[in-house]
Amino acid sequence: MPAATPLTAEPAQLAAALDGAGITCFERGWLSSNNILLRGGDGPNTLVDSGYATHADQTLALVQSALQDQPLDLLLNTHLHSDHCGGNAALQALYAGLKTLIPPGQAAAVAAWDPVALTFEPTGQTCERFTHRDLLQPGTSMQLGPLHWDIHAAKGHDPHSIVLFQPEQRVLISADALWQNGFGIVFPELEGIDAFDEVADTLDLIERLAPLTVIPGHGAVFQDVGPALERARSRLQQFVQNPAKHRRHALKVLIKFKLLEWQTVNATDLHQWMLRTSYFTLVMPSELHGQPTASRQWMDELLSELERSQALSRDGERVINR
Repeated sequence: MPAATPLTAEPAQLAAALDGAGITCFERGWLSSNNILLRGGDGPNTLVDSGYATHADQTLALVQSALQDQPLDLLLNTHLHSDHCGGNAALQALYAGLKTLIPPGQAAAVAAWDPVALTFEPTGQTCERFTHRDLLQPGTSMQLGPLHWDIHAAKGHDPHSIVLFQPEQRVLISADALWQNGFGIVFPELEGIDAFDEVADTLDLIERLAPLTVIPGHGAVFQDVGPALERARSRLQQFVQNPAKHRRHALKVLIKFKLLEWQTVNATDLHQWMLRTSYFTLVMPSELHGQPTASRQWMDELLSELERSQALSRDGERVINR
């Protein structure tokens, strides 16, 4: 079995070391999650997460280029947000016999294809219908490529999310539970469900696992895990002390995500999209419901904050991604 990657590895050395262990990370833009290909040895060729629907062709090209004439045997989803499973249908259409495994908790929603329960409609996002073969059970392990990976529940960002840990290499596929500078929106909180404690529990789990290398759902692979946990806990504490800050942050992230998909949109159309998207109406002050002028002003305030942070620009009525 390959030796664990040194903590001081430079990015190119780190990528080479991971590749030597059968682990390839396709770092994507923030519209699509990173895709992790696990191949070689006696285990099945496995892809972890498949990106967003509008990037499905890119996902196919990346996987085909890496595998050449080899099959893709397994597709795992760490959770079922659209940016992590939006390429599932395309991969299932390309690779006959591909087995797709998802975390427990939403199997019925996938089977019935309930876009509300799966959060595609509440976020205003899209995902082509796919099927699943089995479940990723926390507390178990699987051989994926040449190595065995442990499956851990990672509630918080999503109540059904899992992370994968390879104990010999000490590599963690963290999904949106930990990034180098934070973690994903805590979606249950937008629905009035307390979940900040679950974020803290998942950060504690990651600290106990003590990974050397983290492959996040978004952003570059990193090894400064201790400082990353400190930053995540600091951010979490800010949200615990001021839940309204988290809610406002979440709305701006959802707008930015949609702009990554659209690139540019008329402000009136963006306003109408927001009014059709239930996470916005859940968080919007109740006095703004049914008040198009006031809710448009509220949206403009969010856009101004995003403009000040250089996440977008405006040209008259046009809202433009940056």
